[in-house]
Amino acid sequence: MFDSTQQAELLQTLQRLLDKYPSLLDAYQQLEPLLLKIFNAQRMSIFQRRSQQQDLVARFKTGKEVKEIKVAISPQSIAGYVAMAQQPLIINDPYDDEVLQSIHFRLRFDKKFDKSSQFKTESILCIPVMNAGVLMGVMQIINKAPSGFNDNDQELAMEIADILGDKFRYELGGTSNPFDHLVLKGLTTDKVIEELTRDIPLKQTIQRLISEHRLAEADIGQALSMHYQVPYIPYMPDNYHLYQNDAKMNLSYLKRNFVAVVADVRENPIVLMAEPNNASLLMEIESALGIDSYEIAVSLPTQILQFLGETNAGAGPGEMDEILDEIGTSSEEDDDPTDDLAEDAPAVVRLVSRVLHDAKRMNASDIHIDPEKGAPTRVRMRVDGVVRDVTQVPASHHSAVIARIKIMSSLNIAEKRVPQDGKLSFKMSGQTVEVRVATIPTVAGEGVVMRILATGGAMPIEKMNLSPRNIGMLEDMIKRPHGILLVVGPTGSGKTTTLHAVLGYLNTPDKKIWTAEDPVEITQPGLQQVQVAPKIGFTFANALRAFLRADPDIILIGEMRDKETAHAGIEASLTGHLVLSTLHTNSAPETITRLLDLGLDPVNFSDACVGILAQRLIRTLCPKCKQKQAASDKEKAFIKRQYGEAHFAELELGDDIQIYRAVGCDECGDTGYRGRTGVHELLSMTPNLRSLVYKESSVNAMKAQASEDGMRTLVQDGILKVLKGDTDIAQIQVLGGHD
Repeated sequence: MFDSTQQAELLQTLQRLLDKYPSLLDAYQQLEPLLLKIFNAQRMSIFQRRSQQQDLVARFKTGKEVKEIKVAISPQSIAGYVAMAQQPLIINDPYDDEVLQSIHFRLRFDKKFDKSSQFKTESILCIPVMNAGVLMGVMQIINKAPSGFNDNDQELAMEIADILGDKFRYELGGTSNPFDHLVLKGLTTDKVIEELTRDIPLKQTIQRLISEHRLAEADIGQALSMHYQVPYIPYMPDNYHLYQNDAKMNLSYLKRNFVAVVADVRENPIVLMAEPNNASLLMEIESALGIDSYEIAVSLPTQILQFLGETNAGAGPGEMDEILDEIGTSSEEDDDPTDDLAEDAPAVVRLVSRVLHDAKRMNASDIHIDPEKGAPTRVRMRVDGVVRDVTQVPASHHSAVIARIKIMSSLNIAEKRVPQDGKLSFKMSGQTVEVRVATIPTVAGEGVVMRILATGGAMPIEKMNLSPRNIGMLEDMIKRPHGILLVVGPTGSGKTTTLHAVLGYLNTPDKKIWTAEDPVEITQPGLQQVQVAPKIGFTFANALRAFLRADPDIILIGEMRDKETAHAGIEASLTGHLVLSTLHTNSAPETITRLLDLGLDPVNFSDACVGILAQRLIRTLCPKCKQKQAASDKEKAFIKRQYGEAHFAELELGDDIQIYRAVGCDECGDTGYRGRTGVHELLSMTPNLRSLVYKESSVNAMKAQASEDGMRTLVQDGILKVLKGDTDIAQIQVLGGHD
């Protein structure tokens, strides 16, 4: 063993060696034999922490068998455990599972590398490489002859690791102080940082940087990210929500330590910490979570508290996790666990209010309250057409939540055997938001689906993203003094939005416009809008007949649900009125056969109809992160096949077809998509098509004629949106364009 003088000389030799080279990678060929000689060992690895990642990579290996190994920073491997715990570790028999599990119950030794290389690992010395209190990597030395590693080896290795830490810090571009990056960017000075950080907790330092020195939260977050070498995540409730799993961590503990466990839209867990280098705290959180993989990120203390539900006094119904924590506490304190909370209990009232507010803020179209037998009730929301889990409600409080929604909707809370329909409203930011409510009994209990109705004025027709061909044809159709225009598609495809965009275009002082809707979602000045009430016999057909006595120019009928309404609409259009309405059909040509099947006269319908617009909504690429690329041969073939050989030439595409792909960023929650747009199929009732309707020809015959007359299908319009950069091919495949 080396005495103190020899050890000092060895460390000086090591320092001189590293000083000769610009990076650790360059020095490694000389460094490796020196360290193996010092420890009389057979192999070594230096695992480098990947910047902004939650894993380690060993790029410097002894031997030729393995050139690179990646391990997660977690207790499931020796290097990963040492990185997480930030403590050195000696293991003189890695094959002894009992010894490993006594250190951590999830600790394992991966034997596959030994098996693949005919090498036997007998002893391991593993040391965290730190600098400025931040993990830079892990040094692992293997097989010391003849008796394994001891405490003296560990002490020497830790001194070596300190020297290596300086090199790691330089190569990773990190900083020695959490706020050095602010000085580098010229946003403050070393003197200010020195004064602020002297004997003051991190939270107060950050608050003073923001309040006294007017620094932006994003700049401070970026500085912390550079220092701790983990991503920075600000408070973005649309992109991140509190992670839901069986482990219910104490809210006050999380707030006290400035920790929040959140999940992105793909439900990947992320541990947000104000100080991600706090190894002991991270170990506690990791143990409580009980999950194998997660990411670590840094956030400002105030932003973490926002994720945990801390808001200003009187700023709304409170945050979800705080409310659920209150409900959970009340459940634990309740002597009778089967006794449901009352529907007017403060926590339940605030919970329902929070769900409604969150849905509106996230721009959700629907809220689903889904009961499950023997499990918590799931609260899910449909955002941009995709349903995502938002939170869970304890099963013991399901009935109270449903009862609260029923009371708000004026429904019968005692009746749980049959479906009920109702409506509720709430205020958000001074604006009234209306919600349509449907309760449905299931084997697990009553489920509720709430549709958030659109509010505000009409969308301008030029912002509907119609193709130049379609908007030109549509404007010609709606300028006619009489006739019927149908907008068709499934529920939630934007039919009402389209109809009101058309009405907004037609809404001039010289026109009298009546609308009958169920419900009235979009209001426009200048329109006479009527809410139908089928329960008291005020149906669409009755409203339409009343409108005919009210001197209309244009009539909107919310939906042609039956033969009576369809027949009345046709009659109104034939008597000199422009009639707009909707129908639930899949395509424009199919709409014709559907109406004829209802018993409409083919001659009257074909004379009355000016056009049919079918539409769907597809997800649009995030404008911030979408990337342009040349289409592959397979994608070019897909585009050509879906648009059709007969019409492909009209696209005027060369060999170099450019399309966009989804990438993912903070703005879109790492999905690559943000928002939705319409794809359209506009059929014009031409003389040739009218003759086919007279004969009640097949759908295929009508579709072929409509295509010849200029109609382009939903998939063809989707291809135009792909080439325009609005969406990608994956969304067209969802639409129905399959390989």
